[in-house]
Amino acid sequence: MTPIAPESTAVADTAVEAPDTTEVPAVAESTAAEIPDVADTAESPSVDVAALGELLLGRWAETRRTARELAGHPELHKVEGMTHTEHRERVRGQLKYLVDHRAVQRAFPRELGGEDDHGANIAGFEELVTADPSLQIKAGVQWGLFGSAVLHLGTEEHHRRWLPGIMELAVPGCFAMTETGHGSDVASIGTTATYDPDAREFVLHTPFRAAWKDYIGNAAKDGVAAVVFAQLITRGMGHGVHAFYVPLRDPETHEFLPGVGGEDDGVKGGLNGIDNGRLHFDHVLVPRTNLLNRYGGVAEDGTYSSPIASPGRRFFTMLGTLVQGRVSLDGAAVAASKVGLAAALGYATERRQFNASSDENEEVLLDYQRHQRRLLPLLAGTYAMSFAHEQLLAKLDEVFSGAQAADEDRQDLETLAAALKPLSTWHALDTLQECREACGGAGFLIENRFASLRADLDVYVTFEGDNNVLLQLVAKRLLNDYAKEFRGLSVGALAKFALGQARGMAYRTGLGTVAQFIADSGRAQRSALALRDPDTQRLLLADRVQTMVAQAAQSLHGADRLPRAEAAARFNAHQDELIEAARAHGELLQWEAFTEALDTVEDAGTRQVLTWLRDLFGLTLVEKHLAWYLMNGRLSMQRGRTVGEYINRLLVKLRPHARDLVDAFGYGPEHIRVAIASGAEAERQAEAAEHYHALRDSGQAPVPEKRLPDRA
Repeated sequence: MTPIAPESTAVADTAVEAPDTTEVPAVAESTAAEIPDVADTAESPSVDVAALGELLLGRWAETRRTARELAGHPELHKVEGMTHTEHRERVRGQLKYLVDHRAVQRAFPRELGGEDDHGANIAGFEELVTADPSLQIKAGVQWGLFGSAVLHLGTEEHHRRWLPGIMELAVPGCFAMTETGHGSDVASIGTTATYDPDAREFVLHTPFRAAWKDYIGNAAKDGVAAVVFAQLITRGMGHGVHAFYVPLRDPETHEFLPGVGGEDDGVKGGLNGIDNGRLHFDHVLVPRTNLLNRYGGVAEDGTYSSPIASPGRRFFTMLGTLVQGRVSLDGAAVAASKVGLAAALGYATERRQFNASSDENEEVLLDYQRHQRRLLPLLAGTYAMSFAHEQLLAKLDEVFSGAQAADEDRQDLETLAAALKPLSTWHALDTLQECREACGGAGFLIENRFASLRADLDVYVTFEGDNNVLLQLVAKRLLNDYAKEFRGLSVGALAKFALGQARGMAYRTGLGTVAQFIADSGRAQRSALALRDPDTQRLLLADRVQTMVAQAAQSLHGADRLPRAEAAARFNAHQDELIEAARAHGELLQWEAFTEALDTVEDAGTRQVLTWLRDLFGLTLVEKHLAWYLMNGRLSMQRGRTVGEYINRLLVKLRPHARDLVDAFGYGPEHIRVAIASGAEAERQAEAAEHYHALRDSGQAPVPEKRLPDRA
């Protein structure tokens, strides 16, 4: 984990609390009277929930079903109200439960009892978030980080020595990379491992307080060994960060071994089932053979060798083998969003509030346009992220299985993970917060899980790579790809290109906007027809990415020839716009994934509803960035005004299908475990309706004072 605080992106809104005497006006008709009906046929489509559920389960459907069945076991569920020490004990026992039910072996070698199925491994682990996020993360530390580091950075000899104990939980372990002074900047960590050729050992040392390993899962109590990342030094030369297998505690007494020390991080804002702690080392001797030397080794005489000559490429190759942590967080965040939406939308179809259109019946929450605006775009985003995650998972499996394991494939995987994980984890926080508020005061009760889930997922945005840092990595990749298009061109040629961009900008902000307005003939109907076209949506989203990257590249052109401080200052001056370009790139990837998934849907009704949902996702992005599209001349004012109106019409069409769309997630009550989504609210509403109906029939109902004739 890193200590960097996440950005706050939640948008507050008025919570629906207990009924009061406030009068609320009836839901207004849409002002977009000229916008055409978004349905292609007069008949209302229906959703094939079972088929849609299979589509969402994806390639590893059987693994997900097995994992969900296990996650439904009460033995794995979070028990609210425990102290952090009690929660830690429970989660530690749950890890053994996973071992006993053979839920941890999928990624490990067949010769050691594993299955060599890396995609299935991630698909199974991310489902544990529905049981308890602490369990998902602690399992990820043991097998997805500690075990995977030995698997991917070590040799077959290392596998035989250590993986059986790791797989069976005989050796609980830690992944000791992050330091108090360096979170996402792994290359600058301060812990050193200096080779002593006489002793044939490394001397592992923490030279100052900021170099303590911090926020390390399993470090406070359970871990008896760790993969420790340190600066490898031999013969007076530093060869960068490498990983070492280091015993921490005596397996019997559980006391720290000589030279090893640590502290408990204590109570956290969430994930308190994990014993996060700090580690430090005082000249601890580590055998030479404990260096995980797949990518770099040291001979007995201290000679360093590596199959990768470039230190930078070697470093990123080593870290790239651990990318599955980001992939699993992406999937877990999507799963948590699904749980929250299933609960909130289920409640919204049962809860009634305010007599807006009738003196006898209150309105169902989801019939209010504002409630639809709050939840349905989040549902659309969750679908997009679910489909994008499936593509990310497939890419990981291709790389880790060796089917497509070239350097370019690994770079593509790292870039894709770095683009999607930030968006899905931020989305999960926004979704759970909005779902909480949409359920009013009831949503704040711990029994309804929203507050608890959000607290546990809060740190997802800053560990396995702080989200903003990850997006900066994506931006650099986009800049590199952009530069390749112009490699070999002279400065003059680049200047002409920049001039052409400027002329194009003038056209789009001038004549282009006028032409678009004329084409629309001033009518909202034609604007809406253009916006519902997938090619138009793709063009708007893609053009924003391309333009932002091109503008940044032009601003940074020549920075590599400046003195280091000046180059850094110029990059820093454009850092924010680069990160925004990377975020836009991630949004485009999600839209594309949704669109590609649509092409596989055979049932006409399901395809129609999903098309509306995809359009809602795309146009919500356009609306979110509407100022950019208007300022850069990509949309006329007429078409810009139409975006929100058309979104509102889509909400009306999607409203009848909301329950089907969340039912297709495939989570049962044993996964959702939200009291207000259990059917209890429907029973309360039925009881209340029956009471008032009987009271009216009896003739004993009191007459409201405001209905009495004016006696003045």
